[in-house]
Amino acid sequence: MGLLEGKRILVTGVLTDSSIGFSVAKIAQQEGASVVLTGFGRLSLVERIAKRLPEPAPVIELDVQNTEHLDTLADRVGQHLDGLDGVVHSIGFAPQTALGGNFLNTSWEDVATALQISTYSFKSLAVACLPLMKEGGSVVGLDFDATKAWPVYDWMGVAKAGLESCSRYLARDLGPQGIRVNLVAAGPLRTMAAKSIPGFREFEDSWPAKAPLGWDLADTVPAAKACVALLSDWFPATTGEIVHVDGGVHAMGT
Repeated sequence: MGLLEGKRILVTGVLTDSSIGFSVAKIAQQEGASVVLTGFGRLSLVERIAKRLPEPAPVIELDVQNTEHLDTLADRVGQHLDGLDGVVHSIGFAPQTALGGNFLNTSWEDVATALQISTYSFKSLAVACLPLMKEGGSVVGLDFDATKAWPVYDWMGVAKAGLESCSRYLARDLGPQGIRVNLVAAGPLRTMAAKSIPGFREFEDSWPAKAPLGWDLADTVPAAKACVALLSDWFPATTGEIVHVDGGVHAMGT
C-alpha cells in the first residue's frame, strides 16, 4: 500500500519535468494516487510532459485569471476523477518589472498581476475544487519563506507573504469541511520559475553553503515528498502550517 493509495489528486502548474509540480505528480502516482494535471498556455507541451509520468496523466486547461476556467474546473476534472482528495497549488508569476531590484518602481498593474496569480489564486483554486472535496482532503501550496526581504525577489516576496496569510484563513474556513490547508516552503531550485527571476544567481551562490543539511539546487524531490506527505493521511490534525524544505536555512542566523 502506497502513502496515497486510492487518493485522487489535482496538480497544477506543471511546466517541465524539472518543476516541483512534476515531481509531486510522479511521486503521488508511485504512492498509489490517480493524478490529473492542469496547464496554462502551451497545453501541448504540458501534455508531452504528462507522458513522462509513470502513468500518463490527463491535462486540462486552467488560467487562474479566467473566471470561466475556474467556474468549470470541477466539471472538467470530474470527467477524469469522481472526486478529489488533494489539490496542489504550484502556480506563481510576477512580471519582470516586479523582480530584480525594481521594487520601488513597479507599477500597481504589475503588482496586481503578481498578487492575483501568486496569492489570490490559492483561494480561487481551493474554492473551485470544493464541489469535488465533499469527503474532505488536503490542499497544499508551494511557498518561499516570506519572513525576510530577499535580494531580487521583491514583489514576489510580498505575494508569498500574502500566500502564507491566505493559507491560514483558508485553513480556518475550510477546516469545518474536513479540508487541511498547508504550505511547503522550498529552498531555491533551478525551475522554470526561478530562471525568470533576474539575479537568481545570488540565491544559487549562497544557499548551499548556508544550509546545515546542504542544498541541491537541481533536486525537486525533497520538496515534492513533503507535499505528498501533507496530501496523505499522516497529518490528520495539521493545518495552517508552513513546512520548510530548504536544508535548514530558515532556522539559521545571518
